[in-house]
Amino acid sequence: MTASSAMVVRQWCARATQNGALAYREHLEGSVLPQLRALPGFAGVSLLNRPDGGEVVVTVLTRWDSMDAVAAFAAPDLETAVVEPAAAAVLLNYDAKVTHHHVMLEG
Repeated sequence: MTASSAMVVRQWCARATQNGALAYREHLEGSVLPQLRALPGFAGVSLLNRPDGGEVVVTVLTRWDSMDAVAAFAAPDLETAVVEPAAAAVLLNYDAKVTHHHVMLEG
């Protein structure tokens, strides 16, 4: 398996209030996830959070069959975060860039 054909995890982080994190989850689940599921090569999403002081760190991990599948979603700049205005409105701040990780082992 080459790096271009390996499963890819796209990671993005944001910060929110507790209510904002819940609102982001609703947005992701109700608006974004149905769109992602319609894309060829989309393999799933994990939404993580952890408290940090009085805020919540939100981490989104999307899984893709390949970098070509990521490109179909995020082109032309694969490193730029795709953040809808409705999502930005419930977040305190968020990363403008994402990172991509090739899955070496999954159990």
